[in-house]
Amino acid sequence: QVQLVESGGGLVQPGESLTLSCSASGIRLSTVTMGWFHQAPGKQRNLVAGITELNNINYKSSVKGRFTISRDDANNAVLLQMNNLEPEDTGRYYCMTINYDPRPNWGQGTQVTVSS
Repeated sequence: QVQLVESGGGLVQPGESLTLSCSASGIRLSTVTMGWFHQAPGKQRNLVAGITELNNINYKSSVKGRFTISRDDANNAVLLQMNNLEPEDTGRYYCMTINYDPRPNWGQGTQVTVSS
């Protein structure tokens, strides 16, 4: 059974940085397209960054230039480097496979709070 576990969130001030990590069991993340999703309080979950098996990358426009998605194949993980964080980035962050069937259950996510 595939399990995804997110970590690395925290409370930071605007302009600061965090790196989120998505680790997995039951799947080699390097073989699938992965995405990071953001769920702001009271809002739906939205894709903010994705990376394909061929390492083609896309970002939601609001995070472009500030967030970087990458793979850590040695640790079977996908990372999300978040720089210059803004209050609007506050929320829970989840990772998920994009093209793996059956889709795994969502993990618990990791909370990011950006506040002065």
